Amino acid sequence: MASTTEVPYKKIEKICCIGAGYVGGPTCAVIAYKSPHIKVTIVDLNQARIDAWNSDDLPIYEPGLDEIVKASRGRNLFFSTDVESAINEADLIFVSVNTPTKKSGMGKGFAADLGYVESATRSIANLATSSKIVVEKSTVPCRTAQSMRRILDANGKPGVKFDLLSNPEFLAEGTAIKDLLNPDRVLIGSLDTPSGRSAASSLVDVYANWVNRKQIITTNLWSSELSKLVANALLAQRISSINAISAICEATGADVDEVAYACGLDTRIGPKFLKASVGFGGSCFQKDILNLVYLSESLHLPEVATYWKQVVDMNEYQKSRFTKRIISSLFNTLSGKRIALFGFAFKKDTGDTRESASISLCQYFRQERATVALYDPKVEETQIWLDLTETAPQDNLETIKKQVIIAADPYEAAKNADAIVVATEWDMFKDTNLDYEKLYSLMNKPAFIFDGRLILDRPKLEKIGFKVEVIGKASHDIGYE
Repeated sequence: MASTTEVPYKKIEKICCIGAGYVGGPTCAVIAYKSPHIKVTIVDLNQARIDAWNSDDLPIYEPGLDEIVKASRGRNLFFSTDVESAINEADLIFVSVNTPTKKSGMGKGFAADLGYVESATRSIANLATSSKIVVEKSTVPCRTAQSMRRILDANGKPGVKFDLLSNPEFLAEGTAIKDLLNPDRVLIGSLDTPSGRSAASSLVDVYANWVNRKQIITTNLWSSELSKLVANALLAQRISSINAISAICEATGADVDEVAYACGLDTRIGPKFLKASVGFGGSCFQKDILNLVYLSESLHLPEVATYWKQVVDMNEYQKSRFTKRIISSLFNTLSGKRIALFGFAFKKDTGDTRESASISLCQYFRQERATVALYDPKVEETQIWLDLTETAPQDNLETIKKQVIIAADPYEAAKNADAIVVATEWDMFKDTNLDYEKLYSLMNKPAFIFDGRLILDRPKLEKIGFKVEVIGKASHDIGYE
């Protein structure tokens, strides 16, 4: 593809982002922060969400986000529900709406539901009175841009031209602001036409306000869309791989941390994403892999689909395997016992619970007739109840609340508990930050700890009196030394 710097392009002065969620909010806040000469307006139909973005209590927790938003809000960063005005003002429009996995119909459980993308695209086509650059920012299946282009071309006003770009995000929640300020790469896909290359150059110019141009990669539309899915699939594959090895380690007496460290020293492998855990979560990993599975099946590549599906299957197996280990350790029953669940977010430094392992663990414990006392420093109570009711539709909220307690702090969660289960790697749960002697004194005896994130000092806690079980490491009855 020809270099985007070789073609004339329009300088972007005003940006609209449709969707004020985990991608659109932080991404466009950083663009505004680093490009004070560009007016950035983030729009959403959810009034409560927009009100939160305009308050001191942002709807998303992400380290560094508060400072970025407050530095730019009211200067060149605005949050609004006036979609029509923002679309008509903008030179460039990001489409950054939710693309959940379909819950019904063809592709149920695998394909992405593109209803929000289609709705946003139709709004742009119907409302725009001048030509726009439209940027696909949501996580989407390959060739979604083709569908968006058809909608824009079929519904746009006479004389209004749309250029479509793909600009996938590669953010890791918990480090999103750091990732945006210092990205490994920025990927921009466009049609290989003069108009497409010109549009890509306009977006390159926006990112070049703070990103080295050598790190801004331009490709064709389809490569850009597929790269996002493949990047997440490869990362998730590494996690499932080391989690599969963790099962072998527990059975043989090997230490998964030591195995991962030894393998990670090989420069061909590297150390990242080789941390065993109770399972991966988040908005993208599982969804993107399932999209890849569905794409492979649609292309009549069943072996490829089976290969990638196994990454998700292994993730589910890891959660159920961890639960079985807890049940076995607690004398083969959880009935009538209290489990303190430390963490509900899918990872530390985020309030996001999508596909969190803690949701599955909580439901497993409920099925075993345990009482679950959970604590998370950032997840809102309303989100916890929503997640638990959505994943157990057979139970109403009153039924769930008979078995689940949301504690005010870790000590309240651990009071009269039979076991602590560390499910999110929040720094506050480390034995250097939390008083585990106090926790031990509050619990029933024998007091168990199950470390699902490899963040605790096992010998230290055993000296206190805890029975400690660690994912990827053998139990004492297998010969742990």
